Amino acid sequence: MIYLNFTDLSEEAQTRLLENSKKDVERKFGEDIRKYVRKNHTSFEKMIAEEALCNLYSYTFVFNI
Repeated sequence: MIYLNFTDLSEEAQTRLLENSKKDVERKFGEDIRKYVRKNHTSFEKMIAEEALCNLYSYTFVFNI
């Protein structure tokens, strides 16, 4: 679960969440994404960014108001 303060949904907080998601995706699926990138000649960073956005939907957010 990710705990957020409802008043802290600033751009910095969103960027922090996305960066955490990128690290999470790279830790979980990094090797598989690297294989896909080599096979399909695409950008690793672009793939990580796309998967990180999808990964955000799998998180459980708890808002403190």
